[in-house]
Amino acid sequence: MLPEIGPEPAGDGTPFSELTTMRVGGPAERVLVAHAVDELVAYAQGLWDTDEPWMLLGGGSNTVMHDDGFAGTVLLVRTNGIAPVADDALPEGKIRLRVQAGHDWDHLVAACVDNGWSGVEALSGIPGLAGAAPVQNIGAYGQELSDVLHSIEFLDRERGHARRIPADALGLAYRDSAIKQGLEGVVLSIDIVLSVGEESPGRRAHAAPEVLSEPIAYEQLASALGVELGERVPIRDLRDSVLRLRASKGMVLDAADHDTWSCGSFFTNPIVSEHFARELPESAPRFPQPVPEPEDAITTFAELEAGLPVRVPPPPPERMVKLSAAWLIDRAGVRRGFRLPGSGAAISSKHTLAITNQGGASAGDVAELARFVVQRVQQEFGVILAPEPNLYGLEL
Repeated sequence: MLPEIGPEPAGDGTPFSELTTMRVGGPAERVLVAHAVDELVAYAQGLWDTDEPWMLLGGGSNTVMHDDGFAGTVLLVRTNGIAPVADDALPEGKIRLRVQAGHDWDHLVAACVDNGWSGVEALSGIPGLAGAAPVQNIGAYGQELSDVLHSIEFLDRERGHARRIPADALGLAYRDSAIKQGLEGVVLSIDIVLSVGEESPGRRAHAAPEVLSEPIAYEQLASALGVELGERVPIRDLRDSVLRLRASKGMVLDAADHDTWSCGSFFTNPIVSEHFARELPESAPRFPQPVPEPEDAITTFAELEAGLPVRVPPPPPERMVKLSAAWLIDRAGVRRGFRLPGSGAAISSKHTLAITNQGGASAGDVAELARFVVQRVQQEFGVILAPEPNLYGLEL
């Protein structure tokens, strides 16, 4: 079980080093805590009305704040709860759950596994809260939130009220969404649709039922479980394996382990053209990306009679591939455990993709190391890495 994320603040002036998993950052001028949805809505609408600077903060696992802190209000989301939603449109064997924005993500996954609901088990151990999950479209080990997200309840600033937005209207992509791209508001809850687990065949009589996971879609996870890609295993076995894999990379929060004083993966895996990727060493991992469906270029007789021009087929979309940021960092000479002289920040001793606070690090130390990594990878491979966490008052 993961420790609770985001302790209750001491009050106004609480430093971000106490509110974030990176444990850096100066004080917040004012702190508000929303324990109920009504409080969250009232606080957010009141802050919008004042036009004063403010920010929403969940578990703090994706935030790096400047050492000077934040001259405004921080609204902490601490709503909690999971409840089934009646939905006659669901096929048999599915269940829809409504999860409050402030619910700890891994506690949600644990509850789903305990109840035999599959679809998020590979997302075990991801720190943070449920409301932040659609902003980043969190993903790991072959699963993404977009695989199971039904909709979100969203307090829309422009419209002035809460509305339900279906998942397919959120522009969900790799670590991206319409919310991240500027849709302004507050996620109040998320609805996910999971499978009511199918029991493993051949279990012993009177033994506790073993519900099967979704098909395994990630090679490293399949290898760790000793099965082939596409196979299914007992859901609890898959969760346990994911937690072990994440822990081996310092990606499961542990107050005693400085390698977990981080934002997890600090950089996203870059997506580049297949043509560009050919210039990289053959050993560079490449993951082909889905090719968009071509646009319909058929001109109807009615359109021709109306004098409309003949549609010209667009050029075929360029094929894209995802690269491994960890591989690029390592091959650029930035090894596990690397730190700049005198800095409290270091590359994790377990995984090159994580920048960690080794005790006493400042936000400036974190940003300086991140800039060094970006420069080395750009110089070596011509690839510009993009940060995954939100940076406030800091530039790379």
